[in-house]
Amino acid sequence: MTLLRRRGPARSTAAPAPGLGGAGRDGRWLRGLRAGRRWAAWGAVLGVAAGLVSQAPAQWLADGLQSATGGRLLLAEARGSLWDGSALLVLTGGAGSRDAAVLPGRLQWQLRPAAGGLRLRAEQACCLPGGLHLTLRPGLGGLRLALDDAAPAGAGAAPRLLGQWPASWLAGLGTPWNTLQLGGQLQLSSSGFALQSAAGRWQLAGDLQLQLRSASSRLSSLPALGSYGLLLQGGGRADEPVTLRLSSSEGPLRLQGEGQWTGARLRFRGTAQADAGQDAALANLLNIIGRRQGALSVISIG
Repeated sequence: MTLLRRRGPARSTAAPAPGLGGAGRDGRWLRGLRAGRRWAAWGAVLGVAAGLVSQAPAQWLADGLQSATGGRLLLAEARGSLWDGSALLVLTGGAGSRDAAVLPGRLQWQLRPAAGGLRLRAEQACCLPGGLHLTLRPGLGGLRLALDDAAPAGAGAAPRLLGQWPASWLAGLGTPWNTLQLGGQLQLSSSGFALQSAAGRWQLAGDLQLQLRSASSRLSSLPALGSYGLLLQGGGRADEPVTLRLSSSEGPLRLQGEGQWTGARLRFRGTAQADAGQDAALANLLNIIGRRQGALSVISIG
């Protein structure tokens, strides 16, 4: 006689249905893994970018300056990095020009992060006594370049020397400077200034004073022509043009004039005139400077 045994319910070997605890834990683990990989990839990209910036070559700065000045101011033979570099400072007549003039010695610079921007220190034995200190900060739609410790515009601070260069350096710009072949010394001073770029235009707040001391020219037989000053004064507002004032302090050649610069256009009107008895010695120079009207040479730009 065969005995029949009762069996319990059959056990299922199928995988848990979706939505049950095990599958939910696996899904969260996979999502976390993918997120971790994304963060790792972004971290790698940022690390490479930081490395590239920290090792950026000095040529990057040279290329930027060439582009910003239309090829008229160059950093030639740039060495080092964007942050610590040196180069030869060259003036040229721009694209296609064969004129060029280089300053003696190398310009050296250091660029460091600062609050909200960058701090630039430039040194050159011939031309930057004490070094030049500037700050560069991004702004709304542009950049702001200012003296690192400049007094506010209108504060009445005494102008201080920023740099000095041989006037013969201007010959690198081409006509008419290569014809004038100026001698003497250029000096740039300021009691505080800031340059702000906006919509492709530059605005000046404060003042810049450019002086030409003990000027001479190959177009005149006189050993010295005089000393001259060009003052640029700006309020910094977009609707306020920069005013220019040209004056003479000494010498047989008298220059004077006034103008405005809007950041996109320069307008200037002035005159040049020889002292009594010096007309013949200065005739060639007066013909080059402007349009002759009797004893005057009229300077008109814009």
